Formats: sequence, C-alpha cells, structure tokens
Amino acid sequence: MATKKAPAPARRGAPAARTRILVLSGPNLQLLGTREPDVYGRETLAGIHARLRARGAELGVQVTARQSNHEGRLCDWIGGARGKFDGILLNAAAYTHTSLALLDAIKAVAVPCVEVHLSNPEAREAYRHASRIAPACVAKVSGFGADSYLLALDGLVRWLASRPG
Repeated sequence: MATKKAPAPARRGAPAARTRILVLSGPNLQLLGTREPDVYGRETLAGIHARLRARGAELGVQVTARQSNHEGRLCDWIGGARGKFDGILLNAAAYTHTSLALLDAIKAVAVPCVEVHLSNPEAREAYRHASRIAPACVAKVSGFGADSYLLALDGLVRWLASRPG
C-alpha cells in the first residue's frame, strides 16, 4: 500500500528547513532482539533506528536516534533539544513510571514529545499503568511492537504539519 508523503512542517521563524526529530530510548532497550522477545519482539534497536531513518527520509524529516540507560543523559539530551529539534519521540522504558526528572525536562524545553512503548503498559503489571511523563507529551503510541516508533514518527510529523504558523 502506497503511503502519501506528508509535507515537512515548517518551523516557526525559520525558512523551509528540514524538520528534525530526536528519538530517545531508555534503559535496557539496547537489549532488544534478545530481551523478552515474547513481550518486546525480536527486532534490535539498531534495526528500529534504521527503519526510522528510512521512514524519516520518505517523510522529508531528519531522524537522530539515541539510547541511554542513564536518566541524567536522557535529561541532558532533552534539555539540549530546544532549537535543534522540532519534536521528540521518547521511549523512556522503566523511567516512564518513575521519572519526574524526565517530566520536568520535557516541560522545560517545550519541544513536542510523543511517548512511545513497544508493549501496551496498561495491559501489563499494575505498576506499569501510570506514566509520569504523559502530562508533558502531546500523544502516546504503544502496543505495536517496533512499529510503535514508526507510527509515532508518522503521527508527530503530521501533528507538527498541522500546527498554525
């Protein structure tokens, strides 16, 4: 099925620059492919990042993908996103349920962020049902395995394109 190419959204106050999306993945996601494949699938994070870059090229957006097991490093990357990235996809993994620091970082930079999960947290253990970062995110995509990242990218690009100004 052919997908209609979404136009690259223009950034406020900038000429027709290429839209830049920062993709951040949190703790233990470097183990994808071998970590609980019945829950997270068999695709590696490197494979997901390659697919995101390819989809970004189709959409006319630049994708920069990073992973860290360290909450502070994720906060640093989010804190440095303002003026460098137009949107963020964040799979905070376990930090989703615990990190006020990530919540504060997302709120502080005011760069639109989409929460991403491979599995559906609400269908899992009760302690995974609450997201600390959700109040700072414009949307959430979960439960579609590795495709959650791609669906989130498509959604964020469309969301950015629909914003006035």
